[in-house]
Amino acid sequence: MAALPGWSKGLRLIVRRVKPSRRHLANLTDFEKKTGFKYSIVASNISRMTRIAGSHQAQWLDVLHRHHAVVEDRVRTNKAMGLHNLPAKSYRNNEGWMLAANLAADLDAWLRLLALHDQDDLAGAEPDTMRFRLYHQPGHLAHHARRRYLRLDPTWPWTSAFTLAWNRITDLTAVT
Repeated sequence: MAALPGWSKGLRLIVRRVKPSRRHLANLTDFEKKTGFKYSIVASNISRMTRIAGSHQAQWLDVLHRHHAVVEDRVRTNKAMGLHNLPAKSYRNNEGWMLAANLAADLDAWLRLLALHDQDDLAGAEPDTMRFRLYHQPGHLAHHARRRYLRLDPTWPWTSAFTLAWNRITDLTAVT
């Protein structure tokens, strides 16, 4: 590989070309429109990792960087769950806020994994969508004869998704 001036030693570019989906067609560059492919470029200075077979191959690096993109997406959703604005100037108060926000993001991810995995519109929904459709469900908790009843508004469009998630979560068995 030829070194380019100003680039660090060992830097590699991985160019990936794919046929664009319909949702990408509006955002293609002129070159991508002309060639009919969507291009993504990853710059990496990761060289062969010791004791990891195939780590020198471009496919391995592509998978590594794609996995990192998933991590960055989770960071973005954690910011939407409350990490974007820290409420206090003191470290102690913000530490509690960060713990609560990360706990909320983890619970949201587990709810999607365990209860909403087959619901196409909710399995990959953004936190604001989940908040609007499920977490702010109109209803109230009623007590009668030593029992609690969750009364939901039957006209709410996502009542069935909420009850499906509720039933799946409450049917889980505890692992000891």
